Amino acid sequence: MPKKGKKSKIPLTEEEQLLIFQQKLLADEEAAKKKERLLTQFLKDKLAKEEHNSALNLNKINTQWRTVLREVKTRELHKDIEILSQTFERVVDCKDSVIKSLARDLTEAEEQYAHALRSHLHNVDRLLALQRRRLGLLEENYNMELEVLTKEFETERKSIIDHHEKEVHYLQDVFMAMEQNYIDSEYESKLEFQSMWDDLKNKNLEEKHFLRLQLENIVEDLWRRFQDALKNYTDATEDRKIAFEALKVKDEKSSKEIEVQMKKIQRLQEAISALKGKIVAHSREGEWQNQCIRNDKELVHVQLRKLKIQRTQARTVSQENLVKLTLESNATLKALKKAVEKGEKILKLAEICRKFETEEEKVLPFYSSVLTPEEQEEAEIQNPEDLTEDLAKLMMDYAGMENFWKRYNKVKLEVLSLQHRRLQLLDISGKLRGMLKQYLDGISVSDEVLSHLNPLLIVNHRSNLPQLPPLAAQPGGDRRASYNVIEAAHIVSHIL
Repeated sequence: MPKKGKKSKIPLTEEEQLLIFQQKLLADEEAAKKKERLLTQFLKDKLAKEEHNSALNLNKINTQWRTVLREVKTRELHKDIEILSQTFERVVDCKDSVIKSLARDLTEAEEQYAHALRSHLHNVDRLLALQRRRLGLLEENYNMELEVLTKEFETERKSIIDHHEKEVHYLQDVFMAMEQNYIDSEYESKLEFQSMWDDLKNKNLEEKHFLRLQLENIVEDLWRRFQDALKNYTDATEDRKIAFEALKVKDEKSSKEIEVQMKKIQRLQEAISALKGKIVAHSREGEWQNQCIRNDKELVHVQLRKLKIQRTQARTVSQENLVKLTLESNATLKALKKAVEKGEKILKLAEICRKFETEEEKVLPFYSSVLTPEEQEEAEIQNPEDLTEDLAKLMMDYAGMENFWKRYNKVKLEVLSLQHRRLQLLDISGKLRGMLKQYLDGISVSDEVLSHLNPLLIVNHRSNLPQLPPLAAQPGGDRRASYNVIEAAHIVSHIL
């Protein structure tokens, strides 16, 4: 048997060689892409750190610059406060002088008011004295009428109490029935409310249990997905983690060089930004200070205008009040003087009238009524009046003047009757004078007398004078009236 030799290598075809070469190229391209990604990510992280550090340094510089600016601003504000305090003290002094002048005016007005009040109280005391005298007389009449009213009140009170007791018993029965109905309705409503409350509670418990089951299923599903995603991520990133550790060493060397260059760039940028920030801060602070000063100036002007307006308004109001007070005090003094004069006049007239009163009027100054009950009913039927609330209130306000009006009406009726009687007597005296003149003319003989009718010429027992009808036949005549006629010749004989 021949010996076995070594296995001879099988030569690769061109297609296989091309495939292997393409695979190597793809692997090299993927490695190059990974390197580029890692470098870009590292540079991005480095830039973010540098930006963060630059922002911190800028903040530190700004804080130090602000402290310096605050110190300068505090000095300026101290100076402004001193100036404002001086102006405020001047304004306060002016206000104090104004307040003192107003206080003086107020004391003068109070003295005038006290003087007017004393005079008013003196007049009021005099009026009270007059009123007490009048009340003494009214109290006597009141006591007399009170006895009559108490008797009527007792009778009415008994009837009202009986009626009230009957109504109270009736209302108690009604109240018991209503209370029983209310208890029944309340019990039924409570039962309905309890049943509705139980139904709602059961529904809420069922919905809550159903929602809890749904949420538990969703949470379990999400937890399973999270675990699967975490496992896939760890499997996929193992190779990348190894490559990242290899690249990290290279990255540290390049990062040191980049840091040196970035520090130089950062220093230049910081210097530029610091200068720009200073310029902007100076311009803003200057504008802000100017604006604050303008606003303070406008506020001071506005407050000054308001204070001036308030001062003028207070002066005008005080002057108007003083004028009003003087006018009202003068008007009250005049009105009180008129009332006093009127009261004194009324008292004098009352004393004069008291002398002419009869004994009956002195004992019973107020009469109940002149009309009979039948006449009163006829008067009410002839003059019906529908009382309203306003009219009833007015009648109640003037109920105390009823006795006065009674007495006044009585006197008025007497005056009217006397005037009517005076007119009657004047008519009678006129007739008598005419008759006397006719008689005297009949006695004398003259052309003037003869031209008129002569009562002494009697032919066939008849006079030529027109005969007057008797008093009973005259319209409105009174049969009881009789007059005594005395001849003039008889009077002349007695006189001579």
